[in-house]
Amino acid sequence: MLQHKDAAEFWKLAFSDENAEWTKWNGPYFHDKLPTKKDFLAGRAMGDYIDNPLKKVILLEGKMIGMVSAYYEDGALKKWLDIGIVLYDQTKWQQHVGFRALSLWIDEMFMRTNLPHIGLTTWSGNYRMIGLAEKLGLKKEAEVRQVRYYKNKYWDSVKYGTLRAEWENTKAGTN
Repeated sequence: MLQHKDAAEFWKLAFSDENAEWTKWNGPYFHDKLPTKKDFLAGRAMGDYIDNPLKKVILLEGKMIGMVSAYYEDGALKKWLDIGIVLYDQTKWQQHVGFRALSLWIDEMFMRTNLPHIGLTTWSGNYRMIGLAEKLGLKKEAEVRQVRYYKNKYWDSVKYGTLRAEWENTKAGTN
Protein backbone atom coordinates (compact mmCIF):
# COMPACT_ATOMS: atom_id res chain seq x y z
CA MET A 1 0.00 0.00 0.00
CA LEU A 2 1.07 3.55 -0.60
CA GLN A 3 2.25 5.24 2.57
CA HIS A 4 1.90 8.95 3.30
CA LYS A 5 5.68 9.42 3.25
CA ASP A 6 5.77 8.16 -0.36
CA ALA A 7 2.87 10.23 -1.71
CA ALA A 8 4.98 12.99 -3.31
CA GLU A 9 7.25 10.44 -5.02
CA PHE A 10 4.20 8.53 -6.27
CA TRP A 11 2.61 11.73 -7.62
CA LYS A 12 5.81 12.49 -9.54
CA LEU A 13 5.86 8.99 -11.05
CA ALA A 14 2.16 8.79 -11.87
CA PHE A 15 0.80 12.27 -12.43
CA SER A 16 3.56 14.83 -13.06
CA ASP A 17 3.50 14.35 -16.86
CA GLU A 18 0.04 14.91 -18.29
CA ASN A 19 1.26 13.52 -21.63
CA ALA A 20 2.73 10.35 -20.15
CA GLU A 21 2.39 7.32 -22.43
CA TRP A 22 0.20 5.42 -19.92
CA THR A 23 -2.51 8.11 -20.22
CA LYS A 24 -3.05 7.12 -23.85
CA TRP A 25 -3.99 3.56 -22.86
CA ASN A 26 -5.69 3.70 -19.45
CA GLY A 27 -9.24 4.85 -20.27
CA PRO A 28 -8.20 7.85 -22.41
CA TYR A 29 -11.80 8.26 -23.60
CA PHE A 30 -12.73 9.60 -20.14
CA HIS A 31 -10.45 12.63 -20.63
CA ASP A 32 -9.60 12.63 -16.92
CA LYS A 33 -7.37 15.47 -15.72
CA LEU A 34 -4.37 14.38 -13.69
CA PRO A 35 -4.29 15.91 -10.22
CA THR A 36 -1.87 18.68 -9.43
CA LYS A 37 0.72 17.86 -6.81
CA LYS A 38 -0.99 20.21 -4.37
CA ASP A 39 -4.44 18.68 -4.93
CA PHE A 40 -3.09 15.14 -4.80
CA LEU A 41 -1.21 15.65 -1.55
CA ALA A 42 -4.01 17.67 0.04
CA GLY A 43 -6.93 15.46 -0.78
CA ARG A 44 -7.02 12.75 -3.39
CA ALA A 45 -4.01 10.90 -2.05
CA MET A 46 -5.50 10.71 1.40
CA GLY A 47 -8.83 9.27 0.31
CA ASP A 48 -8.02 7.18 -2.72
CA TYR A 49 -4.42 6.06 -2.42
CA ILE A 50 -2.91 6.22 1.07
CA ASP A 51 -3.35 3.01 3.08
CA ASN A 52 -5.97 1.74 0.62
CA PRO A 53 -6.00 -2.08 0.66
CA LEU A 54 -7.48 -2.08 -2.85
CA LYS A 55 -4.45 -0.25 -4.30
CA LYS A 56 -0.89 -1.45 -4.09
CA VAL A 57 2.27 0.11 -5.48
CA ILE A 58 4.38 -2.06 -7.77
CA LEU A 59 8.02 -1.95 -6.74
CA LEU A 60 10.87 -3.18 -8.89
CA GLU A 61 14.30 -3.23 -7.33
CA GLY A 62 13.00 -0.93 -4.59
CA LYS A 63 11.66 1.68 -7.03
CA MET A 64 7.99 2.51 -7.61
CA ILE A 65 6.99 1.80 -11.19
CA GLY A 66 3.23 1.28 -11.13
CA MET A 67 0.12 0.24 -9.26
CA VAL A 68 -2.38 -2.58 -9.14
CA SER A 69 -5.90 -1.82 -8.04
CA ALA A 70 -9.29 -3.33 -7.42
CA TYR A 71 -12.77 -1.91 -7.15
CA TYR A 72 -16.25 -3.25 -6.60
CA GLU A 73 -18.45 -2.84 -9.65
CA ASP A 74 -21.50 -3.19 -7.42
CA GLY A 75 -20.39 -0.70 -4.75
CA ALA A 76 -21.34 -1.51 -1.17
CA LEU A 77 -22.63 -4.98 -2.08
CA LYS A 78 -18.99 -6.07 -2.63
CA LYS A 79 -19.83 -9.15 -4.68
CA TRP A 80 -18.36 -8.10 -8.07
CA LEU A 81 -14.66 -7.26 -8.08
CA ASP A 82 -12.68 -5.87 -11.00
CA ILE A 83 -8.93 -5.39 -10.99
CA GLY A 84 -6.55 -3.19 -12.92
CA ILE A 85 -2.91 -2.34 -13.40
CA VAL A 86 -0.95 0.66 -14.60
CA LEU A 87 2.78 0.64 -15.20
CA TYR A 88 3.54 4.34 -15.10
CA ASP A 89 7.20 3.79 -15.97
CA GLN A 90 7.02 2.83 -19.63
CA THR A 91 10.66 1.70 -19.64
CA LYS A 92 9.37 -1.34 -17.74
CA TRP A 93 6.78 -2.25 -20.38
CA GLN A 94 7.30 -5.47 -22.36
CA GLN A 95 9.40 -6.99 -19.56
CA HIS A 96 6.74 -9.29 -18.03
CA VAL A 97 6.49 -7.03 -14.96
CA GLY A 98 2.77 -6.53 -15.51
CA PHE A 99 2.21 -10.28 -15.84
CA ARG A 100 3.99 -11.01 -12.57
CA ALA A 101 2.35 -8.14 -10.70
CA LEU A 102 -1.19 -8.84 -11.88
CA SER A 103 -0.83 -12.58 -11.28
CA LEU A 104 0.21 -11.90 -7.68
CA TRP A 105 -2.63 -9.38 -7.33
CA ILE A 106 -5.23 -11.91 -8.50
CA ASP A 107 -3.80 -14.41 -6.01
CA GLU A 108 -4.08 -11.81 -3.25
CA MET A 109 -7.62 -10.80 -4.17
CA PHE A 110 -8.78 -14.42 -4.10
CA MET A 111 -7.04 -14.92 -0.74
CA ARG A 112 -8.59 -11.78 0.77
CA THR A 113 -12.13 -12.40 -0.46
CA ASN A 114 -14.46 -15.33 -0.77
CA LEU A 115 -15.60 -14.22 -4.22
CA PRO A 116 -15.95 -16.81 -6.97
CA HIS A 117 -15.01 -14.37 -9.78
CA ILE A 118 -12.50 -11.61 -10.50
CA GLY A 119 -12.80 -9.47 -13.59
CA LEU A 120 -10.79 -7.00 -15.62
CA THR A 121 -12.23 -4.40 -18.00
CA THR A 122 -10.36 -2.70 -20.81
CA TRP A 123 -11.05 -1.33 -24.27
CA SER A 124 -10.35 -2.82 -27.69
CA GLY A 125 -7.63 -0.25 -28.40
CA ASN A 126 -5.54 -1.39 -25.44
CA TYR A 127 -3.93 -4.37 -27.13
CA ARG A 128 -1.31 -4.68 -24.35
CA MET A 129 -3.96 -5.14 -21.66
CA ILE A 130 -5.88 -7.58 -23.84
CA GLY A 131 -2.67 -9.55 -24.37
CA LEU A 132 -1.93 -9.52 -20.65
CA ALA A 133 -5.43 -10.73 -19.76
CA GLU A 134 -5.18 -13.57 -22.25
CA LYS A 135 -1.63 -14.50 -21.19
CA LEU A 136 -2.90 -14.73 -17.60
CA GLY A 137 -5.56 -17.17 -18.78
CA LEU A 138 -8.50 -14.85 -18.17
CA LYS A 139 -11.49 -15.59 -20.34
CA LYS A 140 -13.14 -13.00 -22.55
CA GLU A 141 -16.59 -12.71 -21.02
CA ALA A 142 -18.13 -9.72 -22.76
CA GLU A 143 -17.58 -7.24 -25.52
CA VAL A 144 -19.80 -4.21 -25.56
CA ARG A 145 -19.40 -2.89 -29.05
CA GLN A 146 -18.58 0.68 -29.95
CA VAL A 147 -19.18 2.37 -26.59
CA ARG A 148 -15.76 3.98 -26.02
CA TYR A 149 -15.15 7.07 -28.15
CA TYR A 150 -11.52 8.08 -28.58
CA LYS A 151 -9.65 9.87 -31.38
CA ASN A 152 -12.77 10.20 -33.52
CA LYS A 153 -13.46 6.49 -33.45
CA TYR A 154 -15.67 4.13 -31.47
CA TRP A 155 -13.98 1.27 -29.63
CA ASP A 156 -15.37 -1.72 -27.77
CA SER A 157 -15.39 -2.20 -24.01
CA VAL A 158 -13.94 -5.64 -23.32
CA LYS A 159 -14.39 -7.66 -20.14
CA TYR A 160 -12.22 -10.55 -19.04
CA GLY A 161 -12.49 -12.68 -15.95
CA THR A 162 -11.63 -15.83 -14.13
CA LEU A 163 -13.40 -18.02 -11.65
CA ARG A 164 -11.60 -19.03 -8.48
CA ALA A 165 -11.54 -22.70 -9.54
CA GLU A 166 -10.20 -21.81 -13.00
CA TRP A 167 -7.47 -19.62 -11.47
CA GLU A 168 -6.46 -22.33 -9.04
CA ASN A 169 -6.29 -24.86 -11.87
CA THR A 170 -4.23 -22.46 -13.97
CA LYS A 171 -1.82 -21.87 -11.09
CA ALA A 172 -1.60 -25.61 -10.36
CA GLY A 173 -0.68 -26.23 -13.99
CA THR A 174 2.26 -23.82 -13.83
CA ASN A 175 3.90 -25.39 -10.78
